[in-house]
Amino acid sequence: MMRTVVRNTFYIHTFGCQMNQADSGIITALMRQEGYSPAESEDEAGIILLNTCAVRENAVDRIENYLQRLQGLKKRHKGLIVGVVGCVPQFQKEEMFSISPAIDFLAGPDKYRSLPLLIEQVRAGLRPLSLEFNSAETYEGIDPVRQGSISAFVPVMRGCNNMCAFCVVPFTRGRERSHPFTSVISEVRQLVASGYREITLLGQNVNSYSDPEEGRNFAVLLDAVSREAPMARIRFTTSHPKDISEALVRTLADHPNLCNHIHLPVQSGSTRMLELMNRGHTIQEYREKLALIRSIIPGVVLTTDIIAGFCGEQEDDHQATLELLSDVRFDLAYMFFYSERPGTLAARTLEDDVPEPVKKRRLQEIIDLQNRISEELYQGAVGTVVEVLAESESKRSSQQLMGRTATNRVVVFDREHYQTGERLNVLITSATSATLIGKPDHAANHVV
Repeated sequence: MMRTVVRNTFYIHTFGCQMNQADSGIITALMRQEGYSPAESEDEAGIILLNTCAVRENAVDRIENYLQRLQGLKKRHKGLIVGVVGCVPQFQKEEMFSISPAIDFLAGPDKYRSLPLLIEQVRAGLRPLSLEFNSAETYEGIDPVRQGSISAFVPVMRGCNNMCAFCVVPFTRGRERSHPFTSVISEVRQLVASGYREITLLGQNVNSYSDPEEGRNFAVLLDAVSREAPMARIRFTTSHPKDISEALVRTLADHPNLCNHIHLPVQSGSTRMLELMNRGHTIQEYREKLALIRSIIPGVVLTTDIIAGFCGEQEDDHQATLELLSDVRFDLAYMFFYSERPGTLAARTLEDDVPEPVKKRRLQEIIDLQNRISEELYQGAVGTVVEVLAESESKRSSQQLMGRTATNRVVVFDREHYQTGERLNVLITSATSATLIGKPDHAANHVV
């Protein structure tokens, strides 16, 4: 039997990054303020919002496939409204409407306050869009509605001033602007009072944070957040190598609740490629930053991003990337082959001249090497005891829990009497290239 659809209910399907997940919490709060209620599923919703990500080409393909399914749903549910919001409509502009007749309106990342108005315009027979950038919009004062009660995302800045040649973010999220220091600390204070055990500070480039009130930098903010939430784990993402400072690294080393994991995208092991990518640093400078980090933070875990087959990449550039991976031994890497994104610096000024079979072959060599390194590192953890924050039941069994170490390694362990939200010591008994497997360590264990 078909469920009843309530006109002023909404369902958000979130694609892509952690920033999008945080934005969906903001959207939910804004919609609730205007009298709309969240639906438990899209089948029960009168409004479906797709919060989209434009960073990867396949992300756009996923959205198109999802819209095809929503066309059928709209035929069954008269009056259903579908809005596409976030980075993809900001990137595609009016052309987005031609992708699917299921789309009723478009809104960019700076226009979420206008969603109720756009919905009313659709009901008046229009097909509106709102895509203007707003350099002052940080959604300050909005208390996001979060999923779960263990981990929370706190955006500390929006937009990006880096013009990396391959990246669409400056064109989809606009110029960099930081949230006020006092606003971030207030949000962290509320999360602590609500019992959250882990807080992740978010930004396209968090370490270029600059407090608009008094100019305080990210190291100062991180120090203050750590002191405000001494019993919670504090993480941050994403960092740009050129903005990693010794002050930031020393702040990480000084506070035990600041997680000793840094995600530091490099994209290529070749300085020539980094120049073409407009990354703003050489590979030698990148290596020096890693050496600084490792000298100050013992046991730090490093992860990265790699792009194979960028414009003009030669075989020696590719070999330089493999050499970097072998030397640094990242715990994990997010690895892709280059696909041109219209409007980016690369699309305007460089030729996408590496044949796709070559891109795929190079990518596979990168993946194979990184998987071997990850497996060796994870196997090296067998027999050790690690502290884990239990996040959820394991997908495979209700008799196991899944959590993460401070270094962001995934751990699956026997549940016994433990519950999500608890921190406990786990003895690692086996490992794959992506997961540690273990059991609670009764000799050393204490729940925090």
